[in-house]
Amino acid sequence: MAGSGRVTRRSALVAAWAGAAAGGLSVPVLAQSGAWPLGPVRFIGIFPPGGGTDILSRIWCQKMAELTGEQFIVENRSGSAGNIGTEAIARSAPDGRTLGLASVAPLSIGPTLYRRLPFDVTKDFTYVSGLWQLPNFLAIHNDLPARTVPELIALVKANPGKYAYASSGSGTTVHLSGAMFAAMAGLEMVHVPYRGGAPAHIDLLAGRVHMMFDNIPQALGLVREGRLCGLAVTGAKRSPFAPEFPTMAEFLPGFEIDSWGGVMGPAGLPPAVVQRIGALTRQALESPEVIARFRENGATTWFTTPEEFSRFRAENEAAFAPVIRASGAQVE
Repeated sequence: MAGSGRVTRRSALVAAWAGAAAGGLSVPVLAQSGAWPLGPVRFIGIFPPGGGTDILSRIWCQKMAELTGEQFIVENRSGSAGNIGTEAIARSAPDGRTLGLASVAPLSIGPTLYRRLPFDVTKDFTYVSGLWQLPNFLAIHNDLPARTVPELIALVKANPGKYAYASSGSGTTVHLSGAMFAAMAGLEMVHVPYRGGAPAHIDLLAGRVHMMFDNIPQALGLVREGRLCGLAVTGAKRSPFAPEFPTMAEFLPGFEIDSWGGVMGPAGLPPAVVQRIGALTRQALESPEVIARFRENGATTWFTTPEEFSRFRAENEAAFAPVIRASGAQVE
């Protein structure tokens, strides 16, 4: 009400910003106070729009916008299995205005898969929190004469080099799942990498490639629409979101790959800002609405402290390293 003397959170922050500017304080100094966010936040999505990780990222961003009253603008910077977007996060200013998707592909798989990366996973980022975990899902084109994993193995083994599997890019868990499948089953297949899951789906649906170990959200939707045939999940256990599908390990013992995503910023993000983002992220991930929307997309919410997240990433990298080497999927 005009004249009531009521001060909103937004007006208070604007006043603080103006006062700090008048006093010669910089944005990073303001950020250190924990008064975050002070304006719109750019969230760098490292894969193209429309894929599973993009959908889940936007769910989190939407909830964070509701909690803070500020805009969270998703900027997709895709390519090189997430390395391009991840480099953009590393090169951004540590003022809390730019965050981005922390993903298994560039952060846990990339250090072993690639001889050189344009960033250092241990030095160039501030790890804030996990957001979700989810398995991958093997889906094949409907015209393939196979309806089980053993039938698919027999088909591919009888036709070496004939069948191709798509991925959302070299170095993703989607790629590594296919490489592990070929290695463990003794198959000769062609790997066709794309710049994200969405363009890969187009060719899979058209039959230009024959199969894909996709993140479960998008693949499961296409299977339930009858547009693809689903065979198995890559987690250690059957997915509660698709319990009718077996695990790959039921046919190839030891086959297990999960995907995950989190939120991070560039190195040097002020501790007060990290704490604030973490507290809001926890609130977002505990929201029944976010839990339900993640479940609809085959993912489970996954909150961590910064220390837990950093430790998990390092342990995940160590776990993937021998798998990558054994699969022969290393890239120069």
